[in-house]
Amino acid sequence: MSRRKIDYLTSPVLRPYGWLIHGFGLASGSCDRPDAYPADGLKPVLPKQIHSDEVHVLDRVPLEKPVGDALVSAVAGLLLVVRTADCLPVLLAEPGARVVAAVHCGWRGTAAGILKKTLLVMKSEFATRPQDVRAALGPSIAGSCYEVGEDVRQAFAAAGFPDGVFRAAAGRPGKYLLDLVRANAGLLVEAGVMPDNISLAGICSHCRPEFYSYRRDKGEKRRMCNFIGLRPA
Repeated sequence: MSRRKIDYLTSPVLRPYGWLIHGFGLASGSCDRPDAYPADGLKPVLPKQIHSDEVHVLDRVPLEKPVGDALVSAVAGLLLVVRTADCLPVLLAEPGARVVAAVHCGWRGTAAGILKKTLLVMKSEFATRPQDVRAALGPSIAGSCYEVGEDVRQAFAAAGFPDGVFRAAAGRPGKYLLDLVRANAGLLVEAGVMPDNISLAGICSHCRPEFYSYRRDKGEKRRMCNFIGLRPA
């Protein structure tokens, strides 16, 4: 019996580049099967995600899973994969240098500025230009659905985020609604990415049943596969 490949969405900001493969997965397929991805000859690399700001640069398939939440590579044939079920997946590509990155942005990684750190690593390792980077922000829990506590608000305030990434949760004293997409889009612009080069999926994983949602499904352990890579020669 043949196994179905992953169902996925693509981003208009990344589609023009034929040397690139990318996608935001739906709730189907398995991240661990190399034959699940939509191109032959690609070797998926999945990190052990820990909600951090750790970034790994890859020039080959590692012997063990990298521990962290962002992967960067300029090597054709490697497929960088991050898994999400409400957290925000961000796929980055710099066409001139042909460098790509996959980033898992939960609230902790966002507060720690993982996107800014990833862009700095891309620049230092591959001389990429932030103004030339294309950034695709995938499906995630929307600001209207993501309730957090005072500790999270204070962590973002300490990191210098504007008050606008939060709003008070109606009738819930001490609770706030966090807009992860707005917070991370702001980080990209601060780091030098041009607003016209940023694409937002505009899809809430909590509201749409075709996506896994950790919050909606009370601790859902399955994850969507979000991926980017350079096609093999």
